[in-house]
Amino acid sequence: MIDTHAHLNIENYEGRIDAILAELKAVGVEKVVIPGVVPKEFSDLPENWAEIVEKYCDHPKIVAVGEIGLDYYWIKEQENHERQKEIFIKQIEIAKRKNLPVLIHDREAHGDTFDILKKYSEGKIPIVMHCFSGSPEFAQRCLREGWYLALGGVVTFKNAKKTKEVAKITPLDRLLLETDSPYLTPVPHRGEENSPVYVKFVAEEIAKLREISFEEVDEATTANAKKIFNFGEK
Repeated sequence: MIDTHAHLNIENYEGRIDAILAELKAVGVEKVVIPGVVPKEFSDLPENWAEIVEKYCDHPKIVAVGEIGLDYYWIKEQENHERQKEIFIKQIEIAKRKNLPVLIHDREAHGDTFDILKKYSEGKIPIVMHCFSGSPEFAQRCLREGWYLALGGVVTFKNAKKTKEVAKITPLDRLLLETDSPYLTPVPHRGEENSPVYVKFVAEEIAKLREISFEEVDEATTANAKKIFNFGEK
């Protein structure tokens, strides 16, 4: 298994990384992708942020640009939305220049996120819709563009009907696993701190919903992640 989105670099896990990595190995989690979130909000960006990001992209451990995208849930002012879009487009352009996939944060901004990605990615780089929260209909639109959908703990929640349906209709070769740790902990540990160790519960729920084996989900999603992120291929 590969957890394609876990925030192991935040203070929640300080002093516990080695123990978590040992536990991951024991349960069969092969790799974890840690998204960048500092500075996350555009109000904190230094003037030379684009140069900084481009330099980061040359590091051998960097496998994607992200998480990047639009958030209209926490930031509702239209003026700020326009600034978000401007930065988002520049980040996509950097990813294209560096030939890296993008990890997309899309919260209550499906339309603008889709339009910008379609126009500016130009089909040249892999797109991962992190913690996909849209409808099955929106999922189909993304899939028609060749994008990947990453599902996490929400798919295990009893009332997450849309996400469960998305898990059923997404082709296995377009599906990824994630935890978004320490957030969105899957059942049966909901309410506790999340961990990449729990990615197995996401895979088990997807297998149950699709009426296929856990091994099929594991094999397909692991292959997808390796294809997208080119681990160790820089």
